[in-house]
Amino acid sequence: MARSASLLTAGIVAGAILLGILHLAAGDAASRSLSLSLALGAVFGVVLQRARFCFFCHTRDLVEGGDPRGVLSILIALAVGAAGYVLVVGAWLPVPLPGRLPPDAHIGPVSVVLAGAAFAFGLGMAISGSCISAHLYRLGEGSPTSPFALIGTIAGFVLGFLTWNTLYLAVISNAPVVWLPHHLGYAGTLGATFLVLALLAALALRFSRGTAEPVTSRPLDLRSVAHALFVARWPAAIGGIAVGVLSAASYLRVGPLGVTAEIGSLARTAANAAGWLPDTLHGLDTFRGCATAIQTALLSENGVFITGLVGASFVAALLAGQFAPRRPTGKDVVAGLAGGLLMGWGAMTALGCTVGVLLSGIHAGALSGWVFLFASGAGLLAGLPLRRRLASA
Repeated sequence: MARSASLLTAGIVAGAILLGILHLAAGDAASRSLSLSLALGAVFGVVLQRARFCFFCHTRDLVEGGDPRGVLSILIALAVGAAGYVLVVGAWLPVPLPGRLPPDAHIGPVSVVLAGAAFAFGLGMAISGSCISAHLYRLGEGSPTSPFALIGTIAGFVLGFLTWNTLYLAVISNAPVVWLPHHLGYAGTLGATFLVLALLAALALRFSRGTAEPVTSRPLDLRSVAHALFVARWPAAIGGIAVGVLSAASYLRVGPLGVTAEIGSLARTAANAAGWLPDTLHGLDTFRGCATAIQTALLSENGVFITGLVGASFVAALLAGQFAPRRPTGKDVVAGLAGGLLMGWGAMTALGCTVGVLLSGIHAGALSGWVFLFASGAGLLAGLPLRRRLASA
């Protein structure tokens, strides 16, 4: 796409997003909430695209390339968001009394099913080449794999709904919902979070092989500032801080960050209409997490959030000259569908993904977030050899 055409297209899409935000903001309270969700989704899409924020890619860069910057950005995002959540939750619930949980926070049941679902999700990340949130922003970059990964994710959600009742009755119904401030208090939870994150940062630096690109100085003028904002990859620390702040701000004004509620709702609505699902999904709608209700409205908060994410990442990719679509190969299709299927089943069964369960969960002080972090990491590492074999086949 010619540069002038790219800039024109970026301006049109950005203008449409802005008009949508302003139009919704002029409506009633429900519309204003949608407006804020659209704005937050757009900001999240820009941050993800410019910082290249992806749980799989950052981990792979460290394991295979010895570059710790991406993993450090994830750890920074977890630390900043955890601190922000303590301020928000502490204002709403000054004393973390037993039996009370912060409103809407993603604090899920902890069980072997959660660990298995997270492992499957990590395996799917490795096979498809991205987590779900990264596939969404890579739609805006023209990725040939992401459309098939998202189709596979929808199919995986349907499979998750079909297996839910069996897993719920056997394990999940008796699984504890553990909120760490009940046991450690706010200060103890935040201190423990910082300690674990510091240990993980030290481990990442231990495996660093000094492959980070050298810093090049540019004269401080308008052109260099524009290049840093719209073309160059944002520094890892900036990306991590931005994600952490956005997570806390979203929880304060709208709800916890998450990217699978709309995908799951679409899958549940379609499968239910086709008569594939059981009459009752036991206990599903009583848990915290990325809710997957039957669609009853054209617009939902998570739906407009994802719309903003994809649209804004498309604008950011155009401005950076990183919109590079190509015809998908058979490997792209297979990797996307297979990895998406695993991610969809894992996200449905775990009640969220790396954003909804891991990021928002750890920020909220949920033990379920930490279980998802380590189990999905194990699945990711197990899937790296499979990905290399698929690439060389």
